[in-house]
Amino acid sequence: MRSKQWHLDAMKADETWKISTGKGVTVAVIDTGVARIPELEGQVLPGKDFAPDAIAGDERTDYESHGTSMAAIIAASGKGPGGVDSAIGLAPGAKILPLRVDLHGNGVSRDTTLKDAIRFAADSDAKILNIAMIGWPDSAELSEAVKYALEKGKLIFAGVGNEGHNEIYFPSGTPGVVGIAAVDRDGAATKESQHNAAVDMAAPGIDIVTACSGGTGLCTGHGTSDATALTSASAALLWSAHPTWTNNQILRVLLNTAGKPVDGVARNDYIGYGVVRPRIALPTPGDPGPADVYPLPDLAAAAAAASGAPVPSTGGKITSPPPPQAGAAVDKGNGDSDGGGDPPWIALGLGACVLIGGAVAAVVVQRARA
Repeated sequence: MRSKQWHLDAMKADETWKISTGKGVTVAVIDTGVARIPELEGQVLPGKDFAPDAIAGDERTDYESHGTSMAAIIAASGKGPGGVDSAIGLAPGAKILPLRVDLHGNGVSRDTTLKDAIRFAADSDAKILNIAMIGWPDSAELSEAVKYALEKGKLIFAGVGNEGHNEIYFPSGTPGVVGIAAVDRDGAATKESQHNAAVDMAAPGIDIVTACSGGTGLCTGHGTSDATALTSASAALLWSAHPTWTNNQILRVLLNTAGKPVDGVARNDYIGYGVVRPRIALPTPGDPGPADVYPLPDLAAAAAAASGAPVPSTGGKITSPPPPQAGAAVDKGNGDSDGGGDPPWIALGLGACVLIGGAVAAVVVQRARA
């Protein structure tokens, strides 16, 4: 099964694991729940259920078979039923904090559950918040919850959506949230991945084989949800290796070491500032820069708006100036600085999940919104 996980080969996971597996870092998976599957045995901490009573179960009940896959992409141990080899996560040493919210929509509860889950995660030991979902309305309450989490030293990653147009969705469009797009095997932006000012980074998001709940227990997925989980896992790897760094420093290094857009610009609306590359960030992080300065322009734009100054109408996100470069560790071209001959890494998306048994695709299941 490991041979089917192309994204781990492209991201040189075997090399990065010699430096870090994400041990000591907890990722809050704010999603549809995290089911009990063998690959996540011992990886999941006690969490909290924010979904309404109408949705049966608790945070260990995945009502859409989505949150489990996200948790597995991040931290699956690689041990399936009976201990046999199975799909492994990019940060198998990390822990998962499951926080279940309402994705179905129940009036104002959609926004409330997300806001409350973010604040709960902010007060927890989790360093990273993974929100691989879209569809919440923009609101002052959501923005305040995000700012609270940032002040608590957290990093928040969210998928930008999978409808292939330039509409901004939330929470990826909320200032302070790092919006994640998806790229294919060649580094090209997938057609379904949103392209807009909310895109800050990108990661693989097509043919992602991972452990999941139901069926054969293995799924192949695609979309910005998968890309978000891989970005969260990348942050966990880096934070584990540098536990004294702040959220700002971790994000700055991920941005500086990302595979840059091939058109030569610092940022574009398809992959943002580039495709995440933990295999570059871990061995050659460069200068992480100031601990207390957020490296993206979002918060400055939001502050300007609050003061009455004019800002672009892009949901609080702006496309310039580029983030502070406190000593980028890699070149800005297509290739990687180590000459590894990898894909050029340009930009990808979410959609359906295919349950697989061996090499044969079996059942198509709708997986999520991001």
